[in-house]
Amino acid sequence: MRVRRLGWAGLEIEAAGKRLVIDYVQDLTPLFTGWKPGEGLATPSGKATAALVTHLHRDHTDASALANALTPRAPVLRPAPGHGDDVDNVITLPAERELTLHRLATEVVDTWSSHEIGPFHVTAVPSVDGLGDPQLNWVVQAEGQRVFHGGDTMFHGAWWLIARRFSPFDAAFLPANGAVVDAPHLQPPSPLPAAMDPRQAAAAAEILDARYAVPMHYDTEQPDKIAGYVEVSDPENEFRTHAGRRAQILAVGEWLDLAT
Repeated sequence: MRVRRLGWAGLEIEAAGKRLVIDYVQDLTPLFTGWKPGEGLATPSGKATAALVTHLHRDHTDASALANALTPRAPVLRPAPGHGDDVDNVITLPAERELTLHRLATEVVDTWSSHEIGPFHVTAVPSVDGLGDPQLNWVVQAEGQRVFHGGDTMFHGAWWLIARRFSPFDAAFLPANGAVVDAPHLQPPSPLPAAMDPRQAAAAAEILDARYAVPMHYDTEQPDKIAGYVEVSDPENEFRTHAGRRAQILAVGEWLDLAT
């Protein structure tokens, strides 16, 4: 199995001639108005037989990109819709509407549920969203290797449960930008990170016993993404400091071959 970083939180995973994508996006401007469209993002190397979605924020679920990347009727595994009314779900509703518009074969899955998709065995595991929306993380197994994808989770107490069931991991892809968010519908705002910062990501990688710990969910080339979204200034080097020998920095578009 090998894994390719597609930018932001996007991954392409390839095994036995098949591929799946996780949190694959191509247009972030519906959420990050300061992002330059098409920059800092890669496309999959071929059609994917499935897509996994951690949550329905528009920087993690791009229905148009998925429609172009997937084979016909390929499954899109996703968490449950948000709780409450349209105000509570203001950040997830655009992605919900787009998934319906593009007629993707979405399937709502529960935490700890497992699914066989071609050569891939995928399991939805616990995650905590910093803005209160439903989120999953994903464990993908194929060809004797195991990968963890952390969406943009906060640090939480389920790391040890995940580790007991699946560790060691060959690679753990972990959010590391420590974003502090001031959103109009979430007032008063929290001064604490809504996604893991580099130190927390490194701690999660150690608990998961990851051979390679790969930071993601950051883009230092486009720092001014939206008002009220403040990231750590140098996630790569800070992550290297805390993760030590586990740290593996991947450029956008770069592959990591887990069989070597």
